[in-house]
Amino acid sequence: MARYMEALTVERGGFRIKVPESWWEFDVRPESRDDSIRRMVGERLRQRPELTPHRDTYIEFLRKAAADAWKSGALYCGCMAENFGGDTPITGSVTVSLVSGRNERGEPLSTDPAVIAGQLAVKEAKKEGDSWRKVTTVDIPGVGPAARTYGIEDIPVPGDALNRTVRAVLMQTYIPVPEQEGKVALVAGSSQVLDLADSFFDIFDAITSTFRFTG
Repeated sequence: MARYMEALTVERGGFRIKVPESWWEFDVRPESRDDSIRRMVGERLRQRPELTPHRDTYIEFLRKAAADAWKSGALYCGCMAENFGGDTPITGSVTVSLVSGRNERGEPLSTDPAVIAGQLAVKEAKKEGDSWRKVTTVDIPGVGPAARTYGIEDIPVPGDALNRTVRAVLMQTYIPVPEQEGKVALVAGSSQVLDLADSFFDIFDAITSTFRFTG
């Protein structure tokens, strides 16, 4: 995936982040996202007609990513959907959300990375093929320390009456928002291409390391 190293800077209210230049950003609003996704996929296929057989796969992936991002309060959502010569497209996404929380007394939750990391659950794989999660803290250049989870996780399908899950490569980094009690910027990277987990961890880490607050 070395060809994705050229970066595009995305700036929104309060932050900026760099993503690979070939990734797509799209409107996650329910009233307009389907049309936006169809237009983007159509434009992409005109540029890369060899991807046409995977049109429905791209659209389905992007719709799900947009819906999940909207429900999580995302301010930015970007995706990749590429074919590297195999039968299955390589897909991944990164979202940036601002989230906050309070305890049962209504007090803002701590945004101290060590405290957050201590509240996040580690999950060990009991056998090969099981889901797993590790918890750590990282230093974001120019921003400071942040709590992080990464692993292969079973993610609940939002709104699914059967409580089904989707297994995915997932990295979530909780970056404290300066001078705002209880609020963090959550940078989440995910992909359902489990065989490339290590590569996606590297990509998500590289993207997250470019996060900066603005204003």
